[in-house]
Amino acid sequence: MKRLITALAATTALAAPALAEDLSVVGSWSGLPLHKQYEAPFWSETLPAASDGSLNVSLTTHNQMNLGVGDVFRLLGDGVYDVAMTVADYAVADAPELEGLDVPMIAMTADKARAMVDAARPMVEDIYNTRFNSHVLAIAPYPPQVVFCNAEVTELADLEGKKVRASGRMTAKFLEALGAEGVNVAFSEVPGALQKGVVDCAVTGAGSGYSAGWWEVSTHLMPIPLGGWDSVVTAINLDKWNGLDAETQDLIETQIKAEFEDPAWATAQDALVNDIACLTGNGECPAGEARDMTLVDVSDADFAKARDVLVSEVLPDWAERAGDDWVTRWNESVGQVVDVTVPTN
Repeated sequence: MKRLITALAATTALAAPALAEDLSVVGSWSGLPLHKQYEAPFWSETLPAASDGSLNVSLTTHNQMNLGVGDVFRLLGDGVYDVAMTVADYAVADAPELEGLDVPMIAMTADKARAMVDAARPMVEDIYNTRFNSHVLAIAPYPPQVVFCNAEVTELADLEGKKVRASGRMTAKFLEALGAEGVNVAFSEVPGALQKGVVDCAVTGAGSGYSAGWWEVSTHLMPIPLGGWDSVVTAINLDKWNGLDAETQDLIETQIKAEFEDPAWATAQDALVNDIACLTGNGECPAGEARDMTLVDVSDADFAKARDVLVSEVLPDWAERAGDDWVTRWNESVGQVVDVTVPTN
């Protein structure tokens, strides 16, 4: 009888379905296109379906949770939730070397930006392992970080003396090197700051600015990638990741590349063109009603000046914060892709 009961128990165990794995996921800004078009569908629908019910996902966003953006990856490392995604620049206070992922004024196209990200990926993975006890699953772009101004500007030199909201620390240093004053203002507070004159200009993605209504309090749009591409990192708590079986790990990585990361990059360049059309009325706006901001024509001289400032002042300043080891890694990866070498001490 004992042998029979044991055999029945073993048979039942083999026949029973494996327990589903629960994933608590914290997305990036809920109102912006990256989350609405890619993050939310992937985590809420695509991945659970691909797993045949073996993965249960509970999704929210950091702004819905009222998290400070600088806390998103810290709390991920502590295991407060399993997966998180937000702009890498929000985490540079804890990891200054991470600024090298998204350097302004180097990548003018989505293809070049992705080449930079792919080159930086091993370095970024090590940073997240060490600094945030997490494993990188994906790096996706916001559109290029362009300049919205509630003041008349006709060229890059017109930013001199103006107060400009930066999209990250390196962007702030870049603005200061141009003679502007970099101001730290939260994304959600920018419209009020522009309206009240707290800032004259602000840097964000063209699509983000359109979705958030920055056109209501801005007059001029300068479509120069002054803030880079604002890479959004998706990472999973390392303890959670190591606790998953190899099949589940492979499923997540395969699906997130094919169904989230690749599609987000594939539309990034066209998104910029469409977003500029939506903000200025120069072209067809597929997202809704076109606005009438003044489009500033950025000259080749402006691009050349910006790159010179970046290479001669901004990157050496970053090198001092990041340290020679990280700068060497950057030179050997990203630097080779963009043909830039940052001096080491």
